[in-house]
Amino acid sequence: MTRPSPGPVRATAVTGLLVTALAAALVVTVRYDGYFTDPAGLSWRYAACWALFAAAVWSLRRVPARHAAALVLAGGLAVALTGLVAPPRTSTDSFRYAWDGRVQAAGVSPYDHAPADPALLRYRDDWLFPTGKACGAPDLAPVSEGVCTRINRPRVHTVYPPAGELYFLLVHALSPDGARHKAFQAGGAVLAVATTLVLLRFLRRRGDPRAAAYWAWCPAIAVEAVNNAHADALAVLLSVLGLILTVRHRAWGGALLGLATAAKLLPAVLLPGALSGVRRPRDAAATLLPAAAVLTALYLPYVLLSHSSVLGYLGGYAGEEGYEDASAGDRYALLRLLLPDSWALPAVLAGMLAVSALVIRRGDPERPWSGALLATGTAFLLTTPGYSWYALLLIALVALDGRWEWLGVAVAGAAAYLTGRAVPHAGTTAYAAAAVAVLCGWAVRRRAAARDRAEPVRHTFSTPGPSR
Repeated sequence: MTRPSPGPVRATAVTGLLVTALAAALVVTVRYDGYFTDPAGLSWRYAACWALFAAAVWSLRRVPARHAAALVLAGGLAVALTGLVAPPRTSTDSFRYAWDGRVQAAGVSPYDHAPADPALLRYRDDWLFPTGKACGAPDLAPVSEGVCTRINRPRVHTVYPPAGELYFLLVHALSPDGARHKAFQAGGAVLAVATTLVLLRFLRRRGDPRAAAYWAWCPAIAVEAVNNAHADALAVLLSVLGLILTVRHRAWGGALLGLATAAKLLPAVLLPGALSGVRRPRDAAATLLPAAAVLTALYLPYVLLSHSSVLGYLGGYAGEEGYEDASAGDRYALLRLLLPDSWALPAVLAGMLAVSALVIRRGDPERPWSGALLATGTAFLLTTPGYSWYALLLIALVALDGRWEWLGVAVAGAAAYLTGRAVPHAGTTAYAAAAVAVLCGWAVRRRAAARDRAEPVRHTFSTPGPSR
């Protein structure tokens, strides 16, 4: 039995040490409660985590593929667990999840009442609705005299679609008494690790399992999927499964993409990728009709049981975030550097139509995630969202496709959400840098592909020189 060469052994050890350092840095970052008091300091901690993540992924390239899968999984477990060491630090969305699950368990539609509605007074408890001196915390919203809540926007109806609501109900049903925020954090960890397992299984057959580390070890997984427990983790898992299945089973893939869209709406941007290279209308219908059917089937019971719109606060949220009026916020920041504010939204629509047409017409039907990454990444660069957890979907697509330069968009989202609290226009600067990185990556890959195409030609047509 031959011993492994010292090079791969050393690379495996170095990578393991870097992942260990990453996990330790994430523990420090997650435990640091600086979102309101020290966003700059928290940003530096987060930047250190991203630097260690980049170093670990770079070192992983030298680890033999046969050893990489176990290392990626072990590191993914460690990274996910770091998100459990503290309550949610930079987002209060999971508290709305807990509330929506509770009222559904009581037979009340989450679309009918806002959390502050006195009609739901009987369902309140001290955890979600503190009183007295506790209401002085900056992350609590007032409800009435002497009463506040951890739930953000407590006077508006929920914004989450039906598959997300069913997930909230399921977590509530499975949670022991007193679980509080920990139940949704545990759910986020399970979803994150499940996505890692799916990526590893798929990439071992059709790619390089080391690419799964782009998802498994990414700091955003610990912070957004686990610590902040965002339901995007559910949408990501369903999206990855849907895109993989689309290659051989369009109906099943379309159904899962419809389910993913019913979990968080954002995965709707994946549909052009799912239609990559489609030429026949029946092939398009085989994907789109199941997606629409699943989405309709999930919305229908809530439509029948609710007295209010099942869209909830969606329209108000879009207006609040500046998606309707470009001059009202930091959306469309890159376009607004070049165009008048009033042109931003039409430019986004035109850009997305162009990219979608390109993906559908020239995309590879064997790699729908490649077109999905282009469409999703373009949507982020055009709209410049201010919430970092949206990029969880993009990170998973990077793991599927391997074009790591798109991870800069995820970093830009974190800068917009966190660093922007301390440094004006940090998000715009970061998104501009991410766009440059994507363009540079495209140019390098294009040149490498041209060189690879030319190589066989040079060998074919070259003639040997005279013998000496």
